Amino acid sequence: MPEKPYKTTTGESTANYEIQRSKFITHTQHVESEDEARAYILAQKKAYFDARHNCSAYVLGPNGAKQKSNDDGEPGGTAGNPILEAIKKKNLTNVVIVVTRYFGGIKLGAGGLIRAYSHSAVLGLDAADVVTMTPLAVVHVRLGYDLLASFENFLRQKNIRTGEKAYAEDVTVDILLQETEKDDVLAALTDLTSGRARFADGGVQVIAVPVTPAPDASA
Repeated sequence: MPEKPYKTTTGESTANYEIQRSKFITHTQHVESEDEARAYILAQKKAYFDARHNCSAYVLGPNGAKQKSNDDGEPGGTAGNPILEAIKKKNLTNVVIVVTRYFGGIKLGAGGLIRAYSHSAVLGLDAADVVTMTPLAVVHVRLGYDLLASFENFLRQKNIRTGEKAYAEDVTVDILLQETEKDDVLAALTDLTSGRARFADGGVQVIAVPVTPAPDASA
């Protein structure tokens, strides 16, 4: 289980870019393993079998430890590495990008290729939904039905996430907390319920928190 949050994409995104009659088609995909990344790259190569190049890169692991890129016939370092750097600059992991190029007959040169593949990768990532995978402590809270209304009101006021709920002789609700807030929240719940709430450790759960885009300064 990761010890700190990390950013990744969800699902698949696409983008298109054209320069000097060369067409670049970008596909990004969330992946959890190297096998998934390789399979996705192969699928794009099959889908765009008539393209001259299907260049790719991926980053894997909570710390981004696994990284790989492929120029797929372009001059060394002009395609795969710029795609990889685009992923790294956005601090993303568990993502694969394939940029397909249909050659337009005009050579772009090494610098032009680097810029084109980098820009294409950025466009693909800009089109993707980004989330922060955040590990939260799970606490099982057990309390009587007479305390439920005030307990739920407390959760709403503090914007505390909840998980599973069980209704039996008592009510058991899983609450999800940042480790840094855990002690304060449990102390507040103890006060709220006059010590009648019971707490049990539920381990760690990783949840996807959407990343809110920065506001447009020109708006």
